[in-house]
Amino acid sequence: MKITTFGALKNSGYQPKTIKEELRDNLITKIRNGETVFNGVHGYEDTVIPELERAILSKHNINFLGLRGQAKTRLARLMVNLLDEYIPVVAGSEINDDPYYPISRYALELLKEKGDDTPIGWLHHSERFAEKLATPDVTVADLIGDVDPIKAANLRLSYADDRVIHFGMIPRANRSIFVINELPDLQARIQVALFNILQEGDIQIRGFKLRLPLDIQFVFTANPEDYTNRGSIVTPLKDRIGSQILTHYPTSIEIAKVITAQEANLEAAQKDQIYVPELARELIEQISFEARNSEYVDEKSGVSARMSITAFQNLLSTAELRMLKNGSGKTSVRLSDFMGIVPAITGKVELVYEGEQEGPAAVAMQLIENAVKSLFPILFPKIEKLEKEGQRYPYDGIVRWFAESEGVELSDELSDADYGRLLDQITPLRTLIEQYQPDAKPEDHHFLSEFILWGLALYSKLSKYRTGNDLQFQDNFQGYLRNNL
Repeated sequence: MKITTFGALKNSGYQPKTIKEELRDNLITKIRNGETVFNGVHGYEDTVIPELERAILSKHNINFLGLRGQAKTRLARLMVNLLDEYIPVVAGSEINDDPYYPISRYALELLKEKGDDTPIGWLHHSERFAEKLATPDVTVADLIGDVDPIKAANLRLSYADDRVIHFGMIPRANRSIFVINELPDLQARIQVALFNILQEGDIQIRGFKLRLPLDIQFVFTANPEDYTNRGSIVTPLKDRIGSQILTHYPTSIEIAKVITAQEANLEAAQKDQIYVPELARELIEQISFEARNSEYVDEKSGVSARMSITAFQNLLSTAELRMLKNGSGKTSVRLSDFMGIVPAITGKVELVYEGEQEGPAAVAMQLIENAVKSLFPILFPKIEKLEKEGQRYPYDGIVRWFAESEGVELSDELSDADYGRLLDQITPLRTLIEQYQPDAKPEDHHFLSEFILWGLALYSKLSKYRTGNDLQFQDNFQGYLRNNL
């Protein structure tokens, strides 16, 4: 930037805009050029994003209303990309004064003294974003400002002099996007302090006859008001927010997989050394879908997309740990590795009373098993609870194999070779996969084999036991003896 004085800026023909005009004009340009405006946000193309674009075109302050983990803050941060790359400010101004429309005493006096020689600085759009998490201890002084006794003493000023004011976060975010997360957590009296800023664009500090017509794009985020008893958005403040946009969770497993793959932030070694069957990725997402519909999980709290992300990270780390212990260079994710994601689930779901009675680990295990049961009929024939005598069923060969053997014990630390050998000896499994999943990749066969065993166990055709680090599959009769001897 070569322009360093106000005179040079005026000679350049620069035309100042409000921040809402910037957002509107740049959005129009991007839409006309066919550019993607909100990169990295998936599943909102036909719902949230069009509503956000309409709000920006209307020059509204915005409230994103939705459960946790629905990309509310990310959308707010991406709005920065709709700002001009640089804007001029009066050099040294605490509140990013526009040289054409100065509002602070500092800028007004500097422009009066130096005129066209007033020094100009340039503010990059990345610096025009401020964010505050609303907590009960936030004060008006934090957001708006207060009298600074230290400044008054150092400058030997009377408390009646407006130069003793210390500006809060909102004035310092002048000409910027200002986000207040979890707005209902802000005390009602603090929310009231925002009324005039949203309606008139000005602030009042400690009774000073001070009017600062701030230029701010406000974005609020909030959970639905009935989420908890922590608080709510006071009605007059809600009335002053132009657009309230409802967010939502991914509506399909495919969208959820894209989000998890984008956000998982895996190590290069994990990507190169650990093979993940597509069915494993689908199971991870299905677990979140099961949690959102579970009677044990508080639906008002929601189940964040972060659960799928951390569960996927844990899944790969479980496989990686086994690989390291076995001294091998590569491995593949197994269904039994899903035992390793339980901590990622228990830390992300808020249980109702019945869930607490069951126990977090038991609920997590049930969610994993429900995900297997939900996906099983999509890949293989439905398992009938009651079978007609004399009629052949697709799983007869597998059940018979277990009836004639002692079953299979799959240790978590088995090498890939031993794991594959144990599953390959159950020859009816391969026959079933070739018949119903003929296009399955060879490297997916062992995962599918264990998936079938889990499905048969969950539909009570086999017995499944977890003992220490071992997962055992047996015939139902052997399982009965095991439990009664």
